[in-house]
Amino acid sequence: MKRASLKQQNLHIPAHLILGIWTVIVIFPLWVMGINSFKDRLSIYQNPFGLPKPWNIANYGTVLSDGDFLIFFKNSFIAVVLSLIILLLVGALVSYALANWRGRVSRVLYLVCIAGMMLPIKIASIRLLELVKLLGLLDTIWALIPIYTAMGIPVAVFVLTEFIRAVPSELTEAAIIDGAGRFGIFLRIIIPLLRPALATVAIYNLVPFWNDLWFPLIFISNDRAKTVLLGVTRLFGQYQTDWSKVLAVLTLSAIPVIALYLTASKQFIQGLTAGAVKG
Repeated sequence: MKRASLKQQNLHIPAHLILGIWTVIVIFPLWVMGINSFKDRLSIYQNPFGLPKPWNIANYGTVLSDGDFLIFFKNSFIAVVLSLIILLLVGALVSYALANWRGRVSRVLYLVCIAGMMLPIKIASIRLLELVKLLGLLDTIWALIPIYTAMGIPVAVFVLTEFIRAVPSELTEAAIIDGAGRFGIFLRIIIPLLRPALATVAIYNLVPFWNDLWFPLIFISNDRAKTVLLGVTRLFGQYQTDWSKVLAVLTLSAIPVIALYLTASKQFIQGLTAGAVKG
């Protein structure tokens, strides 16, 4: 028994080694960004990987005292949060319909939805710019919300549809016998079971939404409507760049993403591994 357990432990060594190396690769850039945000510009070039001597918090004070950057954070937060809410609602409703609609048409619609995973939305940037201008949303953060929602729909439909199909039919049949309608089943049975999948979709889409620079750069030129990453470009000069303030802004912008992941990490892991329904 002891030899068998030792062999099992030895089998896990390569996996732990690979995960350890991957962890270092992921954490190292965050470490460099964080420690350099507490240095002045000269210290970054002298010792980019060492601890700051002394710790300089003036960079964060300058960023926070600049009212424009607080506006940029607010704009990014509003655009991303509203986009995620609409995405999860629309994605769950569409997936619920496709999962319960059996037929050739539903399969075609499902393939059309997930085809967006293979076609980058950026190839339609010119047409999207014309559409945004036609709707009168140019130079506002509201132009980003429908774009981000459309970006996330393929992944949302792909993940949520499979989770809903895994829900035992006995649950929905029992609810129908009790007099519940389709929408009642969706709210009382499907949504609670979908929490891990919803967390997975939210975290998966949060990073590209929050870190997007392409569409804000195309749609927004008004300083009062810029997002965080678009506002950071103000710190890049023609002849020199204040990297200490740039890294301070980027460190602050990473906090919401990390906080959401830590909050929903349990649901996220369940959504990636076990699924929403346990047998």
